[in-house]
Amino acid sequence: MKTLVLGMGNPILSDDGAGIRVAQEVGEKLNDPQITVAETSEAGLSLLDSIVGYDEVIIIDAVQTEKGQAGQIYRMGPEDFSLTKHFSSPHQINLATALELGKMLNSAMPQKITVFAVEAKDTTNFSEQCTPEVEQAIPEVVKMVLQDLNAKHPPEG
Repeated sequence: MKTLVLGMGNPILSDDGAGIRVAQEVGEKLNDPQITVAETSEAGLSLLDSIVGYDEVIIIDAVQTEKGQAGQIYRMGPEDFSLTKHFSSPHQINLATALELGKMLNSAMPQKITVFAVEAKDTTNFSEQCTPEVEQAIPEVVKMVLQDLNAKHPPEG
């Protein structure tokens, strides 16, 4: 099974870099030719270019919700974003809309998509460091992603 682990975000906007940091740490611990680890600051339609052709995609990103606590970790699927679909400007297309559009275009979309999200505290200040709450969550997200991958791709040996 061809799998993509995709860390999303902006590494110079404090907590927004959490997804990229997790992907980097996951990549350091993997050696499986069926698993690709990548980073992107792209979103919307550009995201389709990254995920098409994979059987499974694990996306790691920072989120900000109304009631979440900084550092809180969420494990979600595309169905959790079903209320957020909208078709407006291609520059504002969110994950759910991009996935739906990929299906409508008969692209080779992944059969399984999992999203690991970390509740961010600060995504507006320039910093290559995450806030302490998010920094503490990163090793746990790495562990969760590796457990997810090991369940589907048991280590050889």
